[in-house]
Amino acid sequence: MHLHRIVLIAALTVLGACSSPATRPSAQSTTPAADDTQSATSRDGSFQGEITGKARPGSRFARLQIGMGMDEVQTLMDRAPDRSHSYESGKRWIPFYFGNDARRLQALYKGEGCLIFTGGNVWGSAGGDLIAIHHDATGACYQP
Repeated sequence: MHLHRIVLIAALTVLGACSSPATRPSAQSTTPAADDTQSATSRDGSFQGEITGKARPGSRFARLQIGMGMDEVQTLMDRAPDRSHSYESGKRWIPFYFGNDARRLQALYKGEGCLIFTGGNVWGSAGGDLIAIHHDATGACYQP
């Protein structure tokens, strides 16, 4: 009887962990206005990303495209981000998920906005694809 209780408690704990909301914001939750967000196809057409807000004419952010690599973005911006952090996406907990979006990296470029990149698979490799562009000169899009 004691073993049955232990198994039941373990099962409920696992189910509870699977049903709880993620502790980090998704790319969509950091948007300033939901109706100002549009879906955009990556340059190679393999996935959908999102763009929030409007770029200032002539800004470097105006030249960014969903699907660009992290190195390419940094070269285009001609500088490193002012702040950045990484976090686990909900895909991190999908059994046998081998995609490059188990982690994400958010980068703030002051005066321009925020970018979100895929951060790699559960082992830390791959990643670096731009999946979200948030045009927000105030920097309110950055949610560490």
